[in-house]
Amino acid sequence: MSRLIRLHPPLMITALLMAALTVWCLVGLGVDDRMLLGVPIWLKPLKFAVSVMIYSVTLAWLISLLAKRRLASAMGTVIAVTALVEMAAIVGQAARGHRSHFNFATTLDGALFMLMAVSIVVLWLATAVVAIQLIRQRIGDRPAAYAIRAGIGVAIAGLAEGFFMTRPKPGQVEAAANGGERIFGAHSIGVADGGDGLPFVNWSTVGGDLRVGHFIGMHALQALPLFALALTLLARRFGRLADDRTRARLVLTAATAYAGLTALVTWQAVRGQSVVHPDALTWAAAGVLGVVVLAGIGWALRRPAERALPMNVAAVR
Repeated sequence: MSRLIRLHPPLMITALLMAALTVWCLVGLGVDDRMLLGVPIWLKPLKFAVSVMIYSVTLAWLISLLAKRRLASAMGTVIAVTALVEMAAIVGQAARGHRSHFNFATTLDGALFMLMAVSIVVLWLATAVVAIQLIRQRIGDRPAAYAIRAGIGVAIAGLAEGFFMTRPKPGQVEAAANGGERIFGAHSIGVADGGDGLPFVNWSTVGGDLRVGHFIGMHALQALPLFALALTLLARRFGRLADDRTRARLVLTAATAYAGLTALVTWQAVRGQSVVHPDALTWAAAGVLGVVVLAGIGWALRRPAERALPMNVAAVR
């Protein structure tokens, strides 16, 4: 355990706190029957706790790979602090039975959401600094290098989707001016937040939901490096994967697929369409992405062409 903590103490301590919070939220789901926007009140803190825990561990590992890590380590500390600030606001609002996001119903609600908004901007900027250092870092294993760089790049884009959720939606400003709810911003597009949703994640099943692309994108940071690791392990059993060029090409193909999927579900959400009810246009775009990915797999797995022999050598033979 102490060895893991030494990867980056602030981030790893944050991860441990999130693990403890996960247990707390699970207990809360069992003993607290309050509901908010149609879901148990402790479900949102649970989802954020699990996400922050995974994100913190991954980022601590990535920072440990850097040869010159002083700046990245400092940014990791900033990320750990801002994540804890955001989680404190989310948990506090859950305990009060109030919405944590987009809520300006009272002065305290508004202040807490603005604190969260500032925290996520700082977290995004700090992650971008780490991303730049990782892109510049020379990593000996090509598949791992591609996976890490693509993963953090897609993660930065996925995190940025959170900014679009904070913009007031049509009618919200007018409603607040006329004495209605003081809610500015939303996860959903085309429908109100809090309607029918998928189990656990609660992504809307009746309208667009920006959380889909946000979630999928930010966790490229784990998915792509894990894919590269899986290829390395499989190379022990499958000779074709022993060539690092093949694994590197498969990682590039996976990165293309992952980035394409993130873009696809985001585009789908922006059009007010549920992730579980794609229209013909979405299916067509998914088909194009599928063809590109299959072509990439074929490119990655093709056998290298034999080098042509020089004419004098061929003549001797």
